Amino acid sequence: MKTRPAALLLATLLAACNHQAPPTASADTANAQDSAATAFAPKPWALPVSATAAQPDLVATPDGRLLLSWVEPQAHGHALKFAYYANGAWSAAQEIARGEDWFVNWADTPHVAVTRDGALWAHWLQKSANASYAYDVVLSRSADGGRTWSPPLRVNDDGKPAEHGFVSLWPAADDRLGVAWLDGREAGGESEGHDGHDGGGGAMTLRAAAFDAKLQRFDDTRVDAMTCDCCQTDVAMTARGPLLVFRDRTDAEIRDIYATRLQGGAWRTPQAVHADQWQMPACPVNGPAVAARGDDVLVGWYTAANNLPTLKLARSRDAGDRFGAPVVLDRGEAVQGRIDVAFDGDTAWAAWLREDRSGQSLQLVRYSADLSRELQRIEVAKLQGRGRGTGFPQLALHDGVAHLVWTDVVDGRPQLQGAVIAR
Repeated sequence: MKTRPAALLLATLLAACNHQAPPTASADTANAQDSAATAFAPKPWALPVSATAAQPDLVATPDGRLLLSWVEPQAHGHALKFAYYANGAWSAAQEIARGEDWFVNWADTPHVAVTRDGALWAHWLQKSANASYAYDVVLSRSADGGRTWSPPLRVNDDGKPAEHGFVSLWPAADDRLGVAWLDGREAGGESEGHDGHDGGGGAMTLRAAAFDAKLQRFDDTRVDAMTCDCCQTDVAMTARGPLLVFRDRTDAEIRDIYATRLQGGAWRTPQAVHADQWQMPACPVNGPAVAARGDDVLVGWYTAANNLPTLKLARSRDAGDRFGAPVVLDRGEAVQGRIDVAFDGDTAWAAWLREDRSGQSLQLVRYSADLSRELQRIEVAKLQGRGRGTGFPQLALHDGVAHLVWTDVVDGRPQLQGAVIAR
């Protein structure tokens, strides 16, 4: 298989951003960008991944490492693998699981997590019937660093041949994992699916539960009775508990971003992060992203209210009880969204995709923590792939450095690429 030459990749990573900045940018912002352009240049980040791979997940762990997982196609089926990054080097890649009956999709991807007892957790999606979108969320745990894994347990125990996915994971206690997912048991048939077209039936719901070291289930509850069918959920740990963000859906087909926090053992009534009032008759497959430090929260999302594709960022100072007016990150027909965010208390980061006649590009921006100043903005890479095959970029901070992983499609095959950006 033909791969991208190293010289071309380096040139791509060092490309300068040439699209028009959103109207919120100021002259001070432009000056800051000019003075910091040299220091904010991305460098290639070699990944421990085979030539063909996709569906990356990148998270920071409690012990200060980065954890990357990905899916590789096999002769029969797929395999989920992972590796750690610390002290400038990768661990050897290890396999979590493999199967021939998985549901593998560009948008609904596996995730990994680490609890404070050092246990590794992973989920993936397993077909439950012949229908296109009939699959379950399954969960597995490793207590020995990923050498062995428990038999997978179905997170959704309803037994319905419906869609269950778009999972978020968080440490619920030292040895307990929290899981949230979109659940189609009440939808009355196949839901919209990942092409975004409405298939009728009832409503997709948002559910959550916790699992202990023996994979015993606790506190299984319905968090929201009607959500968008196939937009990603995301979660961040605040000083007051996990904050879960998702795309809501009303009877009038308003699909704005909502947030809810688990507090005192119960989920609070979800509230809108901002009233975009986006009326959309089908799922856009474009969920929100959230990051937090203490009571400070950062949420990024896509909307196309008033028929104008737009990316926004909003901040909360009270663990998600209230959000300030959003900042427009990017807008226009080229905006694809697929955003990820990171937050270290001092600065706020966001990565997203654009696509115009020249192709797709991966963008990165850094703001002051209060979002009052845009500090730097660059184009990290030009992609060969187009459309949905490039999936969702992943962004994480490690030792004050931004790390990015994304999928490109080269000669018809998905490949993972990486970059590091020091401020």
